[in-house]
Amino acid sequence: MNEQQNFAALNPDRVIDAVESVGFVSDLRVFALNSYENRVYQFGLEDAEPLVVKFYRPGRWSNAQIEEEHRFTQQLSDADIPVIAPWRNSGGDSLFEHDGYRFALYPRRGGHAPALDDMENLFQLGRLFGRLHLLGETEDYHHRPQLTPASYGTASREFLLEHDFLPSSLRDAYQGISQDVIALIDEAFANVAPRNIRCHGDGHVGNILWRDGDTQLVDFDDSRMAPAIQDLWMFLSGDRDTQQGALLELVEGYEEFREFSPRELRLIEPLRSLRIMHHAAWLAQRWDDPAFPLAFPWFNSERYWGEHILSLREQFALLQEPPLALQA
Repeated sequence: MNEQQNFAALNPDRVIDAVESVGFVSDLRVFALNSYENRVYQFGLEDAEPLVVKFYRPGRWSNAQIEEEHRFTQQLSDADIPVIAPWRNSGGDSLFEHDGYRFALYPRRGGHAPALDDMENLFQLGRLFGRLHLLGETEDYHHRPQLTPASYGTASREFLLEHDFLPSSLRDAYQGISQDVIALIDEAFANVAPRNIRCHGDGHVGNILWRDGDTQLVDFDDSRMAPAIQDLWMFLSGDRDTQQGALLELVEGYEEFREFSPRELRLIEPLRSLRIMHHAAWLAQRWDDPAFPLAFPWFNSERYWGEHILSLREQFALLQEPPLALQA
């Protein structure tokens, strides 16, 4: 049974059976939440607040990799860093399996994405990730992967070319610009030689729950060993002056807890380029999952690939510009 068939068979009855297998009693209300890589549901309980249940995509992570992520989020929670760690049973287990489906349970939390044009919000985000990285650097992941140019860039390029996703009219253009971009990324990583630490890995506003001044960081599914700047650069957008101002606020908050390495500023555009390449390959790799064409109908058209190549050309230019700096 392939991944598509596994998720296709994950109907509400199976969701209820799975969660009740670990001791909860359903009120029969199950609502699918927006999730594509995994399948995530809000699960109603009798006489209790609902839970969120996440079913892991078959074949993506090993049990050891998932449990390592869970251990990290529990360490962060125990240190009063505002993350949402998975529920554990009386035996300390957080990863469960029922009828061939692996899943974890989380308390439901509400909130909204923070406004990044508010400097105080950026300062608080810097403080949050400074605390997270201070604990994250105390030990390494031994099972979860490293973020490298090879894993996010070269592997993405090879997948797209080997599986003929590019229209023939654009294949040569993609092949050339992607190779040029990867060469500059490799050079930047070689020059900076960053130290990789345990990071959230997908630090964008969609993974921040903001409510009445309280912050919750969610979704460590992409957590891996990476340069610290990986958890910060996605909060930088707009023109250079806007990014420069945001960076200063982030780093000011960050350095209340952990020293920031200015050398890693040279990795902002390389990491942005890697994300662009990796995202295209991720969509391609999941295209057989029926949820993906429904959620991303604009993907895999000639127009999409033309715009993707244009984005890589823009990144090629940005990769040759001076990096942001820690002074205005």
